[in-house]
Amino acid sequence: MATKQTTETPADENTTLTALTKLQEAGLGNMLGMGTAWMEAMGDMSAEMAGFIAERIKEDVKTQHEILHCKNVADLQHIQARFIQKAMDQYQAETGKLVEMGKKAFTPEKNG
Repeated sequence: MATKQTTETPADENTTLTALTKLQEAGLGNMLGMGTAWMEAMGDMSAEMAGFIAERIKEDVKTQHEILHCKNVADLQHIQARFIQKAMDQYQAETGKLVEMGKKAFTPEKNG
């Protein structure tokens, strides 16, 4: 029984390169460059999300501190309402930022 060879040979690598070249010639552009740009965009989006999460954690800690030091129920309700409103505003703004970053990541740049 013959077994199929799974290692790539130089001929296989040449076939892959030829296939990429044909795709580029067909109008798909520089796919290798696209991969680099896409990876950079994903890195930017990850950094944006990490920064957002850090800011939200700071808000959580600040609010917990305020709650621990509030003197009455009215203050507690005000702190909670302010916290919820600020969180909703920040999440909405962050979603908008990420949508714009995503659009830029997947929109081909126009040269010229």
